[in-house]
Amino acid sequence: MKKTRLSTQILIALILGVIFGLLFNGHSQSMTRYLLPIGNVFINLIQMIVIPIVIASLIIGVASIDNIKKLGKIGGKTIIYFEFITMIAIILGLLIATIVQPGASVERSHIQKISIQKYEQTAEQQTHNFPEMIINLFVQVVPKNIVQSIAKGDLLAIIFFSILFGLATAAIGERGKIIVDFFKAVLEAMFWVTDLVMKIAPIGVFSLIAVTISQFGIGSLWPLGKLVISVYVAMFIFLFVVFGLIAHLVKIDPFQFYRLLRPEILLSFTTASSDSVLPRLFVKLEDFGCSRSVISFVLPMGNTLNLAGSTLFQAMTILFIAQMYGINMTPGRQMTLFIVLMITSKGIVGVPGASFVVLIATLSALGIPAEGLAFIVGIDRILDMIRTLVNVVGNSLATIVIAKWERQFDTARWFETIFSTQSQSKYRLY
Repeated sequence: MKKTRLSTQILIALILGVIFGLLFNGHSQSMTRYLLPIGNVFINLIQMIVIPIVIASLIIGVASIDNIKKLGKIGGKTIIYFEFITMIAIILGLLIATIVQPGASVERSHIQKISIQKYEQTAEQQTHNFPEMIINLFVQVVPKNIVQSIAKGDLLAIIFFSILFGLATAAIGERGKIIVDFFKAVLEAMFWVTDLVMKIAPIGVFSLIAVTISQFGIGSLWPLGKLVISVYVAMFIFLFVVFGLIAHLVKIDPFQFYRLLRPEILLSFTTASSDSVLPRLFVKLEDFGCSRSVISFVLPMGNTLNLAGSTLFQAMTILFIAQMYGINMTPGRQMTLFIVLMITSKGIVGVPGASFVVLIATLSALGIPAEGLAFIVGIDRILDMIRTLVNVVGNSLATIVIAKWERQFDTARWFETIFSTQSQSKYRLY
């Protein structure tokens, strides 16, 4: 009997979760109590293996790069590409929010009494002023205690340490071979664990979706329907127009690209976690034809600095709140917003509730009441699902773009993957 593909299992779990959540819409507390822990166990399992994979793959990848100059070249191209995508995301978000005006018809009296104090405190700690924020970013990149950074899941600090360790491994020559072999074994073991964890992915997806739908239902979305629809339309434009054009430019069929990423797209959407697919992407992008050295560098960096979906959402949300309060966002103020978002979206990473912290910092800088965020906190999970999906797709495409740019992409392997009915990887991808 033919085994059902993971993407099909996740899709079935998604549909069943929606139905189950709607049926038990009035029992969200019970659903949260009994089903949410199951979903959280799945997310915890994924997060458990992300850091070892990032460290091992980065050390192996950097150790295989010939010299520091070549590493700097890849890093420079990666940052340029990330900044370009961020600019497009902000411009598209501002354009659509200005045209659609999702916040213009919202009654402020409907604002939910939800505390955003924890986000405000974090934002205040992170954003005393913008020059200081940029300085703090560079300081925080260098870990004073790598064990502590690993425990906190601070990816930027982990990336910095792993790159230095990889360079040191390459510098000591033959003696570094034992270190590379050790981390190759770690990577293989973690991929085996990933394959095992993926077997319970449909259960985790069902639990998370059922809880989400039971909490919100369909009726609660109507007051914010215009915002939700606007955000989803903007995200789909970004996926199929912006990413589609970029894929064509690097001679990749975007529809084949999305077809091959189908399990990761469904998993990231349903879990609203980019970590849930990161371990699989390390294997899958290598199967697509990207070199391991590019994957190990670009993918972890993108997971912290190339958040196109989050930036697009932030631009639209800020205009939504401004429209809700009747604040006129002139072209000059929108240009200021553009500049501030370019800074805050990169200046606040690796902090709890980073997306909301960015929003509060940006709203405060523009003199827009941050209290308006309380209106959307309740439905943030619905919006988080689509922005996570865009983040994941964007980082996967970024890896292919940089691999192509660096001529470290095996086109023959890409076509082999498209036409093959079975993965060439040792581990199941589909």
